[in-house]
Amino acid sequence: MELREQSQPAENAAADLTLNEEAMMAPETIEENVEVETAGEATPDHCRAMTKDDIIATLEAISEKDGADISREEVSSLRQHFHAIRKSELAAEKQAFVDNGNDEAAFTPAPDPLEERFHQLTETIKEKKALYVAAVEAERKANLDKKLAIIDELGKMAEDTDNVNKLFPRFRELTQEFKTVGEVPPTDTTDLYRNYSAAVERFYDQLKINKDLRDYDFKKNLEQKQLLIAEAEKLAAEEDVITAFRRLQELHDKWREIGPVAKEIREEIWNKFKDASATVNKRYQTFFEERKARERENEEKKTAICERVEALDFDNVKSYAAWDQLTKEILAAQEDWKKLGFASKKVNNSLFARFRETCDTFFAKKAEYFKTMRDTHAANLEKKTSLCERAEELKESTDWKKTADKLVELQKEWKTIGPVEKKHSDAVWQRFQTACDYFFDRRKKATSGARKAEQSNLRQKQEIINELKAISDETSRDEAIKTVKELMAKWQQIGHVPFKDKDKVYDAYRAAVNDLYNRFDMKESKAAMANFADTINEISGDENKLYRERERLVRVFEQKRNELKTYENNLGFFSVKSKSGNSLLKDMERKMQRIKDDIATLEEKIKMIDSKL
Repeated sequence: MELREQSQPAENAAADLTLNEEAMMAPETIEENVEVETAGEATPDHCRAMTKDDIIATLEAISEKDGADISREEVSSLRQHFHAIRKSELAAEKQAFVDNGNDEAAFTPAPDPLEERFHQLTETIKEKKALYVAAVEAERKANLDKKLAIIDELGKMAEDTDNVNKLFPRFRELTQEFKTVGEVPPTDTTDLYRNYSAAVERFYDQLKINKDLRDYDFKKNLEQKQLLIAEAEKLAAEEDVITAFRRLQELHDKWREIGPVAKEIREEIWNKFKDASATVNKRYQTFFEERKARERENEEKKTAICERVEALDFDNVKSYAAWDQLTKEILAAQEDWKKLGFASKKVNNSLFARFRETCDTFFAKKAEYFKTMRDTHAANLEKKTSLCERAEELKESTDWKKTADKLVELQKEWKTIGPVEKKHSDAVWQRFQTACDYFFDRRKKATSGARKAEQSNLRQKQEIINELKAISDETSRDEAIKTVKELMAKWQQIGHVPFKDKDKVYDAYRAAVNDLYNRFDMKESKAAMANFADTINEISGDENKLYRERERLVRVFEQKRNELKTYENNLGFFSVKSKSGNSLLKDMERKMQRIKDDIATLEEKIKMIDSKL
């Protein structure tokens, strides 16, 4: 509709001018703008954290309210959230039914008392709201009848040209009564005000009322309309665009209720009010266009987050580190989600349900994996604890040969059992090792008849250590290598030392040899260790690979220790009665020395990995 007033014959100008003002701001146009506002509002988010009990409690509180105080949007949000929770419960119940080996087609959900109560409450609220709406509509219809009766009476008064002075007080009463009557049905508002304005204008213009009285009304109406214009112009500075728009609708309602002004300024006054209204309406429209743009952007970002988490592989995760990495990615996605505002009303809830479903699936699979691993570790701990108990039962035995064989078998069985939780690993291993060592120490003391020889061997080995330490840096490399090899060969020919001194003297020996190896660059394994260090540096950023390499080295380390323990145990039963027997003994001792060297190297590699973790 073109926003301008039409020229009219002089006698009808006042009446038709007001009619055009009312037509240009018809209630249908106002209702259309209000609908735009409602459709653009974001879905409330306060109910998402509610449980079913919370929703029922909220609905019960709402059901106690008057129909005028019930919000359809709030009830709709609660209904959607309840159905979403119930849907998730039914899905979980059905999955559990199928996981128990049942046929999916035979599934029947268990009755939910809360769901029945939910339907009762929503029906009660719906009925109460319907009664309120019906009452409002009835009241509006009654108001329409009252206003139509007033218009009808005004029209008859306009035709009675002989009694204008007598009728004017009644005219004022009717116009005041028209303003005090409440709202009418929106579909009748435009025609109603058009007819009312026409009747009023006819009374003023066609009956030629007393000019002074007419001018007084025009002046009063001008003052009221100027106040409305000032208020409308102030709304341009209102920060809340929606509040400004709603306030503008109230000003238009008041404008329609105010009578005409002098003909010569009617168009000027109307144009000022119209221009102020256009500014508010433009801001209102821009506000919703910008919000829709933000909602579209949020929809795209939320869709991208959904696709991001859906692309993660939850089905082939085989380690704690991998689960931890995926957990970080899921939590990061959730943080990104929280930073975003609402998407459009039609997709916001579905996007959240999609994202929530993927997150729930991940955490369910993670919980299942950790439960399985806890069960496996617990079973391994139970097996290793059983071996500890059996070893402790044997440790006091004096049947040296038979018991030693049994303990060796237990040691082999130990190797076949998988890992246990880290907090129990060292303790259970120490318990088992302590029991085994206790027996073998007792056996060694009971079978040792050569302590003097061991003391002599100890002195000889200490002399060799002193000779190794005596090699100075001024010695040539070739001479140093020759001397070291001779002393090492001599060391191998020397028999056992007292058990309590063997580790101490051997450590001193290895320290002296290693020092010479380093000083004269004799250690062939140095390059290999450097290569290993390079490899560890390359994978230092991947904790998963470092843990796997450490576990492999620990297994080899335990294997070497057990192998060394077996050799030491066997030496207790070894008796040299021939030259070939003596050669075999030396060969065993050389093998033991190599094992000890390997153990030292493994310890160094494990420490190197630990420094990276």
